[in-house]
Amino acid sequence: MQPIAQLEGRFNEIDGRYVIVVGRFNHHVVDSLVEGAVDALVRHGVDDANIDILHVPGAWELPLAVKRALTRIQPDAVIALGAVIRGGTPHFEHVAGQCNAALNRLQLDFDTPIANGVLTVNSIEQAIERAGTKAGNKGFEAAMAAMEMVSLLRQLGGNDDFEDDAADHGGVA
Repeated sequence: MQPIAQLEGRFNEIDGRYVIVVGRFNHHVVDSLVEGAVDALVRHGVDDANIDILHVPGAWELPLAVKRALTRIQPDAVIALGAVIRGGTPHFEHVAGQCNAALNRLQLDFDTPIANGVLTVNSIEQAIERAGTKAGNKGFEAAMAAMEMVSLLRQLGGNDDFEDDAADHGGVA
C-alpha cells in the first residue's frame, strides 16, 4: 500500500508580490492588524518593495479594491484587513456577510489566495483582543495564511498546468 501523498505550504518559498487591502473604519484596531501583517511578511523574507498597501473606507469597499488589485497589480496573494463590529442594527450582518462572500468569490475567480483578516466581532473589546493582545494578531495570522497558500499553490503548479493536464485526460479544467 502506498503512503498517502501530503503537501503543505512552506515558509521558505514565499517570495513574491503581496497586496494588503485595508478598511480604515475602526482604524484604531485595523492599524494593528496592518502592522502584524507587514511584520509577518518581512520576518519571512518578503522584501518591502514587494508589499503594497491600499486603503479603502471600510469593509464594504474591500472587495472592489481587491478585484482591481488582482487585475492591475496581479499579486501572488492579497491580505484583506478590516474590522466590522456589531452594533444595534442588522448593518453588521450585511456588511460582514457580503464582504466575506465577495472575497471568497474573487479568490476562486482569480485563482489567487486572498487571506481574510476582516474581524467580525461583537464588541470593541473583542476586536482589540484580536488585534494583538489576548487572541494574538489576526493580521499576522492572515499574512501567514497568505504565504502558506502561495507556497502550496506553487507546489501544485499553475493554472496552465492544470488546464493542460485536464485536456490530456479528456477532462475540463
